[in-house]
Amino acid sequence: MTVNKIGLKDKNVIELADHLNVLLANYQIHYQKLRGCHWNIKGQNFFTLHVKFEELYNNAQFTIDELAERILTLAKSPLSTYKDYIEHSEIKEIKTEGLSEQKMVEEILSDFKKLIEIEREVIENASENANDEGTADMITGFLKFQEKTSWMLRAWTGKA
Repeated sequence: MTVNKIGLKDKNVIELADHLNVLLANYQIHYQKLRGCHWNIKGQNFFTLHVKFEELYNNAQFTIDELAERILTLAKSPLSTYKDYIEHSEIKEIKTEGLSEQKMVEEILSDFKKLIEIEREVIENASENANDEGTADMITGFLKFQEKTSWMLRAWTGKA
């Protein structure tokens, strides 16, 4: 079995990079949903949620860049078209115009649930199959942020 430039076995790394591309696609759809929520929020919690959605899409943008660069580090190309994102994402697009505050937060919580699920799979794949501690560590950081933010958003909904 051949070894790539950072000392990982090619076959396992290719599978891991493919898995990271699935995570990247889900993040891209999630990111756009957050932008839509930020732009279209209305109601009594406008100021709070407008700022929170901006914080979350900025975090998602950072995460997207980190994922794409990790995929490149693993010697694969990141997905880069919306067609590919939609095709590979389990998170679905929504129209945010007219959604209630509650529904927007529930949508973001649903996205986090899916992202956390995929991230746990990637961590397992990175650790057990590819012996790639770098990817596992990076994804663990993303996971911790989403777990904490999910708790906070559930508290906001009153369903903590």
